[in-house]
Amino acid sequence: MKKIITSIFVAIAMLAAMAPAASAQFRYGATLGADFSTLKFKQDLITIDRCVGPEAGITTEMMFPGIGFGLGSGILYQMKGANLHLGEKKVWEGYGNERAFLHYLHIPVNLKFKWTRMNGLEDYVAPFVYGGPSIGFLLGHSHIPALKYPLADIGLEVGFGVEVLKKWQISAVHNWGVTYCAQTKLLDDFSAKNRSWSVRLVYFFSRKK
Repeated sequence: MKKIITSIFVAIAMLAAMAPAASAQFRYGATLGADFSTLKFKQDLITIDRCVGPEAGITTEMMFPGIGFGLGSGILYQMKGANLHLGEKKVWEGYGNERAFLHYLHIPVNLKFKWTRMNGLEDYVAPFVYGGPSIGFLLGHSHIPALKYPLADIGLEVGFGVEVLKKWQISAVHNWGVTYCAQTKLLDDFSAKNRSWSVRLVYFFSRKK
């Protein structure tokens, strides 16, 4: 998995280096969304329920005319997590249904392809796909003494969507956690990775060459 992430970073760097900065079309916009997340533990010991959390922040896009490819990034606040039924196991006696929320500053770095040669239709509707690595810096978490959390979470995400009137973008993205985001203090091998689906709406403020 680390080799895959390294290859993606190299591909992104090569694309940025090959296309002259002067020809790139850069813009940014406000983002709102919802995150449907869960925690995927290494062992299925307890019942885990999915949670819903908000997303908000800034999305950036730099597209290279003529090839349909570009780069996508941004800075988003995300709330992920899950409902953990710790009380099902005696090792966590005294616990019940615990809501494990993790608050992140999420930074994705994506390769993006947008269909821009559709005989003028792209001025109204333009589908796109994207994917790449992401890193989330932990801002805070629920107080559950049975768990401990690392300071950052690395993931891979793949998404698709549609651009409307060259101003609005609606997309859905799936994120796989690559590193562990939570670990129990009593069971060393009982650690979890983030898994989530997000639905996002972006409104772009400006566009310049």
